[in-house]
Amino acid sequence: MRLANKVAIITGGGSGIGKASAHLFAREGAKVAVAERTVSTGEETVSTIRSRGSEAIFVRTDVTIASEVENLMEVVLANFGRIDILFNNAGIIKIAPIDEIDELMWDQIFAVNVKSIFLTTKYAIPAMKRARKGVIINNASTGAMRPRMFFSAYAASKGAVITLTKALALELAPFDIRVNCVVPGFTETPMIDVLDEKQKKAVADTIPLRRRAARPEDTAYAALYLASDEASALTGASILVDGGRCI
Repeated sequence: MRLANKVAIITGGGSGIGKASAHLFAREGAKVAVAERTVSTGEETVSTIRSRGSEAIFVRTDVTIASEVENLMEVVLANFGRIDILFNNAGIIKIAPIDEIDELMWDQIFAVNVKSIFLTTKYAIPAMKRARKGVIINNASTGAMRPRMFFSAYAASKGAVITLTKALALELAPFDIRVNCVVPGFTETPMIDVLDEKQKKAVADTIPLRRRAARPEDTAYAALYLASDEASALTGASILVDGGRCI
């Protein structure tokens, strides 16, 4: 198994890409900590993992609050003794013309999509530094590379994720901590429910490969590769999972 005996934290692990990644990482041997704000979905993910014979815990966490993120790391260390993998998957999307975006909306998007990565990294890396190894994976978006109308705040936040990934990769390389990001395109997750069916079809028709949305598992497998020792020479990289839309 590719993650045998590794300890992985996955934020936003109650649905979509996070849920798919939690199940996949567990099947590959990882002990999984699901960090999720919604208790019902986080507990459901963990319950399913445990029913299949793997180890998992749920830690109710608002990743925009420092004290809750610090508590997350303390709980994981108390239960599993170390942190090998951190998958910063939690994210939100809001669509609006720039002159209709208020300060609260802008701040919420950046808090969940960018500030959370700062906080989880800040509180996870002491354990990784002590071990002199670790993997951090951030979830960006093709919106950073090819934004759509009225996605300005979301696109800006995901562009920040890609740049932050590169900066952290340089800073943490001396400790053998690798930092990379997955860059999913249009994916079948609850996040795309901000679009109606006509809009979803219009977006899918722009995807060269099969003209369909990706599955959450498609990005989960990319994250699995980055988390595994097979990617030992990769840091600061961005892996597109978009069916060729950004070619």
